[in-house]
Amino acid sequence: MSGIRRVPVILHTGERAAAAETYGFAGGQGTVLEGQLLRTAAEASTLFVFMHPTSTLHLMPMPEALAARGHHVLCAASRYPKNDASLIMEKVLLDLGAWIRWARGPAGYRTVVLAGWSGGGSLSLYYQAEAEDPRVTHTPAGDPVDVAGAGLSPADAVVFIAAHLSRAETLTEWMDPSVIDESDPDRRDPELDIYAPSATHTPPFDAGFVQRFRAAQRARNERITTWAIGELDRLRAAGGAEVERPFIVHRTMCDVRWLDPAIDPNDRRPGWTYMGDPRTVNVGPVGLARFTTLRSWLSQWSLSHSRARGAANAARITRTPVLQIENSADDAVPATHNRVVRDALGTPDATYHLVRGATHYYKGQPEHLDECLDVIESWCRERGLLRAAR
Repeated sequence: MSGIRRVPVILHTGERAAAAETYGFAGGQGTVLEGQLLRTAAEASTLFVFMHPTSTLHLMPMPEALAARGHHVLCAASRYPKNDASLIMEKVLLDLGAWIRWARGPAGYRTVVLAGWSGGGSLSLYYQAEAEDPRVTHTPAGDPVDVAGAGLSPADAVVFIAAHLSRAETLTEWMDPSVIDESDPDRRDPELDIYAPSATHTPPFDAGFVQRFRAAQRARNERITTWAIGELDRLRAAGGAEVERPFIVHRTMCDVRWLDPAIDPNDRRPGWTYMGDPRTVNVGPVGLARFTTLRSWLSQWSLSHSRARGAANAARITRTPVLQIENSADDAVPATHNRVVRDALGTPDATYHLVRGATHYYKGQPEHLDECLDVIESWCRERGLLRAAR
């Protein structure tokens, strides 16, 4: 987008992992964080911080369009850019904390607005909850990680945009419950295989089947969690050099919502997702949690062990204004997730806005993107968050 300067920013936190978590030279240099500051020539004292646990957001439409309006926007990457195989959510909190310290310190910004878009939404809730109410001292695998003692600086406001409840809850609702053998994805329960050419159950799905389908999804997630805990215990008992184990999770884009628009209705396109045809994505190489590790599974994907779940963290945010924006044609975020977050927020200053017709990425929808940005700007101005330049 013309007129926008992209200023690279690199942070070295000095933290070293017990075992390599990322591939390549940078992974051996302690924790290295890369980001891009998007800005025009205009000065500003407010910084909008976008962060996703694993994606880099500097080429997304929203940060660019916000910067084009004269705002300063930091697209901050975690230590796991574009590779979440070994991602630990608690370490991502420390990374986000490092970026906000940089913003308030060396960068000189007086106001920080945390913009949680898509998968960054549950991260923003988890971060702000820990900044207001520090609790976490260990990962779900039991490894020490002193988030509570890190002195996380709370953001001045949180904007929750087109975002889901958490990676664990989203994955669980997308897991293919017909898989009965994690080592052989072709062994499936035909009763639950909604993508089979001769599926037993087809849309519109009756309520009883949907209930069985959801229960089987949760059971599959819990089976993997139980196995992961057992494997970690076995490795620890054995001692030696092997401290972690990677594994594959097959078929993770299977949801009755995709085929039956009457389930959790919104304005999305039936039979489609933000990644394309769900039948293809279900068996492809880039599905949620496709490649992961024991510790990472427990931290970001386990329904019973992940601490990044949206409702629990939203309830812990009691002092920070929160703006929640839902896209009515979102083809990634389930509509029910927005209602759950809205009902759970503990802050008395919570605002909700629905952008009618907007898809997840606002692709080809400049008018919907403009509406979203207008709402963000006016909401921030009403709260004195857009101050004069430094």
